[in-house]
Amino acid sequence: MKMNNAYTPKRIRGMELLSPAGSLEALKTAVLYGADAVYLGGEMYGLRAKARNFDRSQLEEAVEFAHQYGVRVHVTVNIIAHNDHLDGLGEYLQYLDSIGVDALIMADAGMIHIARTVVPDMEIHLSTQASATNYATFNFWAAQGVKRIVAAREVSLKELAEIRSHTPENLSIEAFAHGAMCISISGRCLLSSYLSGRDSNLGMCSHPCRWKYSLVEETRPGEYFPVTEGEEGTYIFNSKDLCMIEYLPEMIQVGVSSIKLEGRMKTPLYVAMVTKIYREALDDLAEDPALYRSKLGYYKEQLSLVSHRSYTTGFYLGQPGPEDQVYSSAAYIKQIDFAAKVLKSGEKELLIEQRGKFLKGDTLYALLPGRKPEPVSISYIRTETGEETDSAPHAQEHLYIPAPEMPVPEGAVLVKDSK
Repeated sequence: MKMNNAYTPKRIRGMELLSPAGSLEALKTAVLYGADAVYLGGEMYGLRAKARNFDRSQLEEAVEFAHQYGVRVHVTVNIIAHNDHLDGLGEYLQYLDSIGVDALIMADAGMIHIARTVVPDMEIHLSTQASATNYATFNFWAAQGVKRIVAAREVSLKELAEIRSHTPENLSIEAFAHGAMCISISGRCLLSSYLSGRDSNLGMCSHPCRWKYSLVEETRPGEYFPVTEGEEGTYIFNSKDLCMIEYLPEMIQVGVSSIKLEGRMKTPLYVAMVTKIYREALDDLAEDPALYRSKLGYYKEQLSLVSHRSYTTGFYLGQPGPEDQVYSSAAYIKQIDFAAKVLKSGEKELLIEQRGKFLKGDTLYALLPGRKPEPVSISYIRTETGEETDSAPHAQEHLYIPAPEMPVPEGAVLVKDSK
C-alpha cells in the first residue's frame, strides 16, 4: 500500500516520536499518522512472542516502506538469553544489518557484545528490560558502544534530569510516555513462569498480573476467601496505563529525545489514535507552547476513546501510591471500535476494508493525521460487484461508502461509537 497523504510532522529539533508496530498493518498505520520511528520484533529474540511478528520477507517490506517516508525502524532483540539462544544470533544480526534496520533494541550484555562484534556499525539501544535507573549505568553502557538508552519506567523526571546532566550529549535518552505498565521492575517478572510455564523474559508472558485473585489459607486448601477491593473482587497486581500527554514539555526539558508509545500487541486503531494525538501534541508544542496547553483537554478526550485502563503518570512525578498505580479491574475502557480501513480514496467515495459491523444510516469517523476526526455519513453501502446493502457484517469485506468533504488518505482508520 502506497499512502498518498502520509503526515509530515513539524518536529521539535532532536525529538523523535517512536510508535509500536506489532504487524505490517500497524507499521503502515504508524507511518501514516506521523511516527518518526517504529519499533517491531522479528520471529526471534523479541519480548512479544504473541504479537504478529515479522518474518524475513515482512521485515524487508517494513524497512523499505518506512524508509520511503523517512521513518526509522528499530528491531527488538531484547530477550534475557540462555546459552541455546545464542545459536544463530550472529547470522540474524547480520541479516538485520543487511536489509537496512536502523537500530537494535537489546538488553542482554552477552548479546550486545556479540552485536558489537558482528555488526560493529549497527546502532544499539539499551532496552528498558535492562533496568537503567542511574547515570553510572547509563555511562557504563555508553562506554560499551550503546547509542541510546531506554530509561527504566521506575525513573522520575527529576532523576532523568540528573542523568542527563551526568552523561555524554551524544547518548540519546528514550522514555515511555504512554501505554501498559508492568507491575514488576522493568518487566523482569517470574509470575508467568511459575503460574503458566511461560517465560515473560523470553517474550511469552501470560499476564497473570491481570488475573483475579482470592486468598487461600494453608491448612484449608480449596477454600477461597475473597479479598475485595470492589464488587468484582481484587486485582492486586494490576497497574493502570501510563499517560504523559500533559507532561511532554517536562519530558523534553529533562533531556528525553525519544517519546516512546507502548503497544506492539495493540490494534491498528490503537496505534492510529495514540500516534495521532502524540504527534499533534508535539507539533502544537513546536508551534506554540500556549497552543499545546490550550488543547490538553482535546488530547485527553481523544486518548480516552481508545481501549485503555485508567491512566497514571507512573513514577515520573515521584513514587506513586496505590491509588496512583493499582487498578481495581482487569477490564479495558473504550468508547470507539475499529469500523474500517480506507483502501482507496476518491472525491466522491471511499473503497474500504470492513473491520467491524456498521449499518446504512450510521455515522463513522475518519481519524485524520494532524486534524480532528471527520464524520462520514453512511448514506449507502455498495459491494465491489455494485450491489447495495444495508449492513456491513463480514470482516475484511471490501465495500464502497460515501466520502466526506474533507479528503481522507489511503490507510486511514474509520471508527464508530461503541454500543
